[in-house]
Amino acid sequence: MLWDTHMHSRHSGDSDASMEDMAVSAVRKGLDGICFTDHLDYDYPKEPELFLLDIPSYKKETERLQDMFAGKLEIRWGIELGLQPCLAGKNNAVSSAFPFDFVIGSSHVVHGTDPYYADYYEGRTQEQAYLEYFESILENLQTDADFDVYGHLDYVVRYGPDRDRFYSYRKFSGVIDEILRKLIDRGKGLELNTAGYKAGLDHPNPTEEILFRYRELGGEIITVGADAHAPEHIAFAYDRVKKILLDAGFRYYCVFSARKPDFFPVL
Repeated sequence: MLWDTHMHSRHSGDSDASMEDMAVSAVRKGLDGICFTDHLDYDYPKEPELFLLDIPSYKKETERLQDMFAGKLEIRWGIELGLQPCLAGKNNAVSSAFPFDFVIGSSHVVHGTDPYYADYYEGRTQEQAYLEYFESILENLQTDADFDVYGHLDYVVRYGPDRDRFYSYRKFSGVIDEILRKLIDRGKGLELNTAGYKAGLDHPNPTEEILFRYRELGGEIITVGADAHAPEHIAFAYDRVKKILLDAGFRYYCVFSARKPDFFPVL
């Protein structure tokens, strides 16, 4: 059975879930292991303190759970950093100061606005809004931002007016290919995030075509996570994961330990 390596708890500003309840759910669902990746988003618009993270408290509770679930569930400790070009140095100071197993780099804020909010789409077409999102990822990749995989690469399509109805890799292939090549050149991985299904999309984030293209270009580092913010959403839609990975050309998926990828066969 797979790991779920993207999940949030009460330490994230958008979750009330206890870490223990998340771990219990993972055991009940037969997972081999999990990695907590609570949010840290500096300079978050509208609510600047919403996604600040008490890292020592978060670390202490993770260690308590690792002891509690020893022999039942392997638990690793990570973080999801909200990337913005102006924050590269500040985020890097965090990633280097603590012994995380796994660091997800994600784009939640684009030029001062989170695409989660409707005002991001005002005054322009959805295609323009999506393009700006992808271009902002390139801006992050032009910095020395420290992370292991890029999270939910097409996160923006969860929230657009038409969501993924008219969206496809082909419409944005030029900028997406540039993103994928830069990730590969920098030795960074990509995440298969199944929360797209939970959001009502017809595809994971990113889409199957993007996952296939990453592999086709030579990408090898792929992690799997459901982006759960509640116990019932751990391993969401994992019944689809094996086929998605195999169809994209992956025979292995990755779980990070001490910032290094371990490769596990897709069974």
